[in-house]
Amino acid sequence: MKRVVMTPNPYRDRDFACVRQAQEILERAGVEVKICLAFDLDPNFQLPPEVPISDLQEEIKTAEALICFGGDGTILHASKLAMRRGIPILGVNIGTVGFMAELESGEMELLSRLAREEYSIDERMTIFVRLIHEGRVIYRDLALNDAVVTKGAVARVIQTSVLLDGVEAMNFSGDGLIAATPTGSTAYSMSAGGPIVEPQADNIILTPICAHNLQPRSLIAAPHRKVEIQVGRVNHRNAFLSVDGGKAMRVYGGDRILLEMGNQKTKLLKLKNTTFFDILKSKLNH
Repeated sequence: MKRVVMTPNPYRDRDFACVRQAQEILERAGVEVKICLAFDLDPNFQLPPEVPISDLQEEIKTAEALICFGGDGTILHASKLAMRRGIPILGVNIGTVGFMAELESGEMELLSRLAREEYSIDERMTIFVRLIHEGRVIYRDLALNDAVVTKGAVARVIQTSVLLDGVEAMNFSGDGLIAATPTGSTAYSMSAGGPIVEPQADNIILTPICAHNLQPRSLIAAPHRKVEIQVGRVNHRNAFLSVDGGKAMRVYGGDRILLEMGNQKTKLLKLKNTTFFDILKSKLNH
């Protein structure tokens, strides 16, 4: 690997200490490095003036990998661009738990393995999400972690039905529903009582949020299933759909959300021989 782009989270790595250390390690190993920002900053935020910042859209065209510094939210944001370009992403955790990150901030010497081609690539499934309002697709996205339908601050409950290949599998009132990939099973889905699923399983995990009866439990759908979420009664017409924690789209009673396994996969770089269960044990006991 000869050329990489690094995207820091300036709010977590304020003086770019981690990014500069990584740049030094990679350049010493013979890798060309460009530092770019993956999201807009507050206008008053001061970046280190001595660190040159390049244009991400331009530099990503010739990059062989994207290295992202931050927590899972930062990695999720950057993964969209990496997936569109078909290049792998490597996360360095300078957040909190960081299930998606391959390295902790104290392990950055391992980055030199990129120059020696000493890595593997772990492919993760995505969920293709479409929001249907009055018969029209008004929003579509790919989820690496999850798609969440949730009530707003005013709404009391959402009436939700879930169909698998046109057959009703779940019907409940509650605060919403999480549709997660195996990668996302250790995020919001786990907090809502959903199962932990190893990333290679390729399933869609459906977990109700605070269901107002005892019947609904998490449901694990096979990857070939077409999932339809039907939104019924919404008090005060106030519910939302959010994909990977991004911009919330308003959802109205009668709207439908269609989910199916995406035809694109996210590629995560692996520099260590740790298994998913090693990571699970380390992170949950942190």
